[in-house]
Amino acid sequence: MKNRDPRWILLYALCLAELMIVLDVTIVNVALPSIQSDLGFSETALVWVVNAYMLTFGGFLLLGGRLGDLYGQRRVFLWGLVAFTAASTLCGLAGAQGTLVLARALQGLGGAVTSAIALSLIMNVFTEPAEKAKAMGVYGFVCAGGGSVGVLLGGVLVSQFSWHWIFLVNLPIGILVWLWCAKLLPKASSNIAPAVRLDVGGAFAITASLMLAVYAIVNGNIVGWAAPQTLWQLALAMLLLVTFLYWEARLERLGKAPLMPLSLFQSRGLTLANIIAVLWAAAMFAWFFMSALYMQLVLHYSAMQVGLAFLPANLIMAVLSLGWSDKLVLRFGNKRPLAAGLLIAAVGLALFALAPVGGEFALHVLPSMVLIGFGGGIAFNPMLLIAMNDVRESDSGLASGLVNTSFMMGGALGLALLASSAAARTHYLQTTGTLAVQALNGGYQLAFFLGALCAGVAACLIVWIPKEQHHG
Repeated sequence: MKNRDPRWILLYALCLAELMIVLDVTIVNVALPSIQSDLGFSETALVWVVNAYMLTFGGFLLLGGRLGDLYGQRRVFLWGLVAFTAASTLCGLAGAQGTLVLARALQGLGGAVTSAIALSLIMNVFTEPAEKAKAMGVYGFVCAGGGSVGVLLGGVLVSQFSWHWIFLVNLPIGILVWLWCAKLLPKASSNIAPAVRLDVGGAFAITASLMLAVYAIVNGNIVGWAAPQTLWQLALAMLLLVTFLYWEARLERLGKAPLMPLSLFQSRGLTLANIIAVLWAAAMFAWFFMSALYMQLVLHYSAMQVGLAFLPANLIMAVLSLGWSDKLVLRFGNKRPLAAGLLIAAVGLALFALAPVGGEFALHVLPSMVLIGFGGGIAFNPMLLIAMNDVRESDSGLASGLVNTSFMMGGALGLALLASSAAARTHYLQTTGTLAVQALNGGYQLAFFLGALCAGVAACLIVWIPKEQHHG
């Protein structure tokens, strides 16, 4: 029986670990006012409670995946889980600003290692097409729906207890997941010959590039996108990326072991899946953050009401990801469900772009949530499968880190650009004499439209994915 199979118990443990990490991107947003008043953060300093996590999480995903390939996925995954759980406890006990920000950075580091390896472990444990599609459906739901669950859970914990508990809740869960995984994960020492050494130069270049890029992106809204500080940081990040690619090509040419073999990108499916992941993440972050702001600042919903408003999308994602996504993949392959999901989500975002100032839940919020729930529930699984299908087991951690990095960077970059566009639109409308709330809504409408455009472009790219990229 499937429910007695230890692999499925392992899947639930890995997904619970991933859920903790996904939740920590968003659960903290609800608690920010409480954290600010308790620890005395200024408005600009408060941003770093979120950004410190995103910075190390986005920066170390690629390295985390490769460390698992080189030194054993089981060992590195368990150490990542220890780091994340310990840092969560430190966050919960923090009584000073510096302690909390540092602990959040350590949380991001542990989360990056754990998240990068979890996906490749699932792909390696489930090898049969039907089982793999089912397992990826469960994992896809956690990734796609976990963020909005965080808003509801954060609202409950902050209102019933205190902000400390949004972090402390990870301690018992982290210990449970560690014990679960330590018992069930295969004890293979490594996927690659022990003689292979970590490409330190490549690791430094790509991690520094990603961290600098994330820093410039998340800080761009504060200091300005045209500010010299932002421009030189982005230029240096690009220079480090070019240096990394040159270094990796040189190592591969010399027959040594690069951190990221560029031959990996000979797989058109992997390359396009990563581009689609960037666009899809930009669309999803636009939906999640902008719709939360629209409901709070335009419709004046409470944090709890915002969390409840996301429930229809979460429930639909759960039903599709856990019950139907795998069947769609086995019946139609990966390309058609991915295209359908992206287009449905694009329509949902376009509907949000029409939502007025005096919007009603049943008329202007619910239809969009339903469509985005359908789109997300259908699209996430085949996107991950396309990215991982053609990759050798010895490179699975790297490929997993790569698609996670694309999703994270796409989300951070997309959110920053869309938020900047929304702010610019709002400012322009205010200068023309538009009422403040209408100007604010005008900015959100533009962000939703751009998000819909990202999802639509991603759907168009699927045409170039090779026909053989399907599951079955």
